[in-house]
Amino acid sequence: MTTQPAKTLETFPNPAPQRDFQIHMEIPEFTCLCPKTGQPDFATLILDYIPEKTCVELKSLKLYIWSFRDQGCFHEAVTNRILDDLVKATKPRFMRLTAKFFVRGGIFTNVVAEHRSKGWKPAAKVELAEFSTQSNSRG
Repeated sequence: MTTQPAKTLETFPNPAPQRDFQIHMEIPEFTCLCPKTGQPDFATLILDYIPEKTCVELKSLKLYIWSFRDQGCFHEAVTNRILDDLVKATKPRFMRLTAKFFVRGGIFTNVVAEHRSKGWKPAAKVELAEFSTQSNSRG
């Protein structure tokens, strides 16, 4: 069975729409081409989002990411385009895409783009005490 790159992002129903929960994905094999030189650019994409009604399906995300392999893209443009396409497909409460491009000409480039649904506010973070299994007593 041959798998080809695709621009289609598939979704599935959020299994817990009653609560905010974070989905974290790391995509270490993103590639595109430098639009100036045609040389390959490599990046790790980090996707964090809080779904509303749908989540992105992983195989379609893989094929979508793969579709950029032969395209000339500036780092800033491709990061924002991917975020826009993911937001359009999933309509999340919150989404952040961080693109960590590998060194080119002695420069690392990180691009961070975010989306927040109108009116959505994150719940306050709960800090819990850390417990150790080791005793603090000396003796």
